[in-house]
Amino acid sequence: MSARAIGGLFLLIAAGAAAIRLGDLDRRPMHHDEANQAIKFGALLEKGEYRYDPEDHHGPGLYYLTVPAAWLGSERSLADLTERTLRSVPALSGVLTILLFWLLRDGVGVRSLLWAAILAALSPTMVYYGRFYIQETLLMCLAIGAIGAGWRYAQRPGTGWAAATGVFAGAAAATKETWIVVLAAAAVALLLARLGCPGRKGGHDPGPAGSAAGKPAAAHFAAAATCFLAVFSLLFSSFLENPRGLWDSLAAFGGYARRAADAGAHTHPWHYYLQVLAAPGGRLGPVGSETLVLLLAVVGGAAGFAERRLIRFLAWYTLLSAAAFSAIPYKTPWNLLPFHAGAVLLAGYGAESSIRAAARRRLTIAAATLMGAGVVFLGVQSCRASYTLAADPGNPYAYAQTSTDFMKLVGRIRGLASRHPDGKRMPVFVCSDPGETWPLPWYLRDFARVGYWRHAADAGNLRNAPVVIASLDQEERVSEALGDEYLYELYSLREGVFLALFIQD
Repeated sequence: MSARAIGGLFLLIAAGAAAIRLGDLDRRPMHHDEANQAIKFGALLEKGEYRYDPEDHHGPGLYYLTVPAAWLGSERSLADLTERTLRSVPALSGVLTILLFWLLRDGVGVRSLLWAAILAALSPTMVYYGRFYIQETLLMCLAIGAIGAGWRYAQRPGTGWAAATGVFAGAAAATKETWIVVLAAAAVALLLARLGCPGRKGGHDPGPAGSAAGKPAAAHFAAAATCFLAVFSLLFSSFLENPRGLWDSLAAFGGYARRAADAGAHTHPWHYYLQVLAAPGGRLGPVGSETLVLLLAVVGGAAGFAERRLIRFLAWYTLLSAAAFSAIPYKTPWNLLPFHAGAVLLAGYGAESSIRAAARRRLTIAAATLMGAGVVFLGVQSCRASYTLAADPGNPYAYAQTSTDFMKLVGRIRGLASRHPDGKRMPVFVCSDPGETWPLPWYLRDFARVGYWRHAADAGNLRNAPVVIASLDQEERVSEALGDEYLYELYSLREGVFLALFIQD
């Protein structure tokens, strides 16, 4: 296959990845984490201001990258924003991740890279969480960018690739606090890869292999460090308008360390991520969607460990980052994306190695058939997870997902506002713990008179509002204050969490 044909096929795969990620982005109700990020971005969009909050919200990278998307959609305020615009940013980050694989083409082989691109394009985990307005897909993309630029530098040392590595790493550091885990894993993996077995004479490490093992020139290191610090500092300081943001970005590690140790409902056993990938269960079936990827990753790591320096690095990186994330008690399923990208690259090499091994035994057709069936299975599972069962409680990827019943609550409030004399200026009182309020602020973002209180007693005279929403722990107090003049309805916010709606009769 010619280089032009391979390049064209690679772009075709990326286009397919875009199609599966960008379709019907508003199909699933906003997750409470997405809504939280969206409201934070709305303040940046409307006022042009951003202040890093070390207690929550993560880094500024996602917010600043969303600004161009909002401008392109002619959205200038929080009320204008749509789910499609917000979710297009992580979705395109997922596509860019695949395109950045190309930087590694001579390290894993172009055919292996094509397999990796196919597996990434159809990965149910990458597709489902790549349609979430949260930081993890962007972090994965930037991590792959840093690894890819670093590999290009290793093959041909120069200021350009050194600077690009620093830019990608700095942007990753300004995206989410878990970048430190990814960076540490990559640094140790690089050391172990260099200490490992060298490639065979005439082996599969193309380019000036010796350059990857030597110390980078001081000027190149300075360029990478300068770019890292420049990107990191500009983003966290809100482009120098908030210098305190730099200190807050460091102070945040203490808070996140405490949260990681005391994870509450997000505490999961060490094998949680493996379970999500290999045996998620639920309505997708007992056989995990990513089992094929994991098996091929093991094959790829074993087949190329001694022969290819990059495979050796990817194997260590994937293993170390997966182990680090698994050791942290606090776990949410999307945190697996940075190390899963490494597994997908290894799986691409594993797929090509398996086909080559089968060809030597004249089993090419059988191997191709099995691989094709596995790819089709991935595609079917991705479509079921992200479209058919996007918000279904039986979808194992739908972690604390907002219920479709909640959208009936939103529709009910909007219907009441359409008949109220004040329209969207109709007063709405919400008495609930913040954890049981989101994503309501997103869905009522265009209502002018919505008040939020943790306790009903703090809301004053509840009868000043024709509509009152209460969590179940506040329901009795609200009911007593309103008496018999309000209708009562109950809606599911998410599995096990309900909101009571009181409507003035």
